Amino acid sequence: METFARALLDRAGDGGTGLLFEHERHTWADVVRESRHRAALARRLLTAGRPPHIGVLLDNVPDHVFWIGGAALSGSVVVGINPTRRGPELAHDIRHTDCQVIVTDTAHAPLLDGLDTGVPPGRVLRVDDPGHTGLLASAEPVPAVEPHPRDPLLLLFTSGSTGAPKAVVCGQGRLAAIARQAPAFGITADSVTYAAMPLFHGNAVMANLAMATSAGAAVALRRRFSASGFLPDVRRYGVTYFNYVGRALAYILATPRRDDDADNPLEVAFGTEASARDMADFAGRFGCRLIESYGSSEGAISIRKTPDSPPDALGLPPVGADVAVADPATGEECPPARFGPDGELLNGDEAIGEIVARGVVFEGYYRNPAADAERLRDGVYWSGDLGYRDADGFFYFAGRGGDRLRVDGENFAAAPVERVLSRWQPVVMCAVYPVPDPRTGDQVMAALELDGPFAPEAFAEFLAGRADLGTKWAPRFVRIVPAMPLTATNKVDKGPLRRAGWRGGEVWWRPGREPRYEPLTDAVRRSLEEEAAVHGRRL
Repeated sequence: METFARALLDRAGDGGTGLLFEHERHTWADVVRESRHRAALARRLLTAGRPPHIGVLLDNVPDHVFWIGGAALSGSVVVGINPTRRGPELAHDIRHTDCQVIVTDTAHAPLLDGLDTGVPPGRVLRVDDPGHTGLLASAEPVPAVEPHPRDPLLLLFTSGSTGAPKAVVCGQGRLAAIARQAPAFGITADSVTYAAMPLFHGNAVMANLAMATSAGAAVALRRRFSASGFLPDVRRYGVTYFNYVGRALAYILATPRRDDDADNPLEVAFGTEASARDMADFAGRFGCRLIESYGSSEGAISIRKTPDSPPDALGLPPVGADVAVADPATGEECPPARFGPDGELLNGDEAIGEIVARGVVFEGYYRNPAADAERLRDGVYWSGDLGYRDADGFFYFAGRGGDRLRVDGENFAAAPVERVLSRWQPVVMCAVYPVPDPRTGDQVMAALELDGPFAPEAFAEFLAGRADLGTKWAPRFVRIVPAMPLTATNKVDKGPLRRAGWRGGEVWWRPGREPRYEPLTDAVRRSLEEEAAVHGRRL
């Protein structure tokens, strides 16, 4: 089994373009040489007998790539530190992962001020400090180590969309195996990949940098994702491949449309969690092919959309993979979904379960045995994600573990409702989640980010015309948000929305059964709270 260190060393004599960043160009030979210098510096700085962990707190800049390479060649581990974390949470991430060294820059170093990270000041390196250049120059490259494929290389924090982020272990062998998939995505030595998703997250490293390294493709780095900067960058660098995660496509599609949008070199976009509408609009507008998949940094389950997949389906797992939908209470496989004539899910109560896999390799979370035990039970990997499967075997996403709702005794999941609401033309992004009913169970609440003001009559008319909208699915409350709260990886963060409920901001509600929406006034809020108090419920 190969290692990522070997894949990188294969580029040592490659004079082709390896990195493009703003006005910089680095060949692959440059990338390997810079990685060797950082490997030598890592060996000098890291204390033997302790985990050889290097925290990287940077945007997508060349040094981020060089330190990943340096870790690969020195047998050390890069910890991707999320720069959107703050204060005690940021300090906890660094301490929990036993970082001995932190690599940062002038822009990010103030985030560490006053924090107990466990890393002494002398081990905090600023890559834009003139002294850093001298430090690297004095670190004479030494022969690369020969890591074992099972040796850890990366600690990648989960997005935190379903709870506290956990540090996923990614080994040398797993990353090398992912890197070898480059041909399946059309990535060759002539390709230019666009890395705008954050390198501290698995999507950018696995779905871009690793495969580009294996193929010898050029990687165009963007410090941070910018929807308005996307197409200019694609044209400037000659980008042929773009990876995305979360709601990135929705934000690009929200930029002003131009007649020449399809005049660009982009060939393939690959990612996760785009809606069927956004996928179709993006492919048509920019003239490229989209490859959508379901997966995670843990790497235990992969589901890929196939040409014959239904529009709203995730797709199918690889041939031979034992992936199923199981009831979390019993462990038994859920029966297949049944659909009505208009595509409505008829048996969500029994068909929706947790997406699981058997016989997979899961490298685990760093120093988190409780999380390991939650994911891997009796040889079965439990993803924590809800889904269902149709009679032909196609999988559908139904939401995160906390996205179940129970309205008037009916159980259903958020994702199918979100798929319906996202088809309303003004919607840029939507999120559906439960809020407590004043008497019992839940009510459906939706947060909508729109490309204009909310039109309650048009929204009600849209809902009335949706034959695939379940009888209990129409939102009782609608919050209009100027911008959807997102994690650092562009996934919707429902935590703040759930906590706010229907308090504050622009909220509309449906007083009766008919889809007719009115502003939620303070008087109505007080009435709901009083009703809840009578029934002993907290809203």
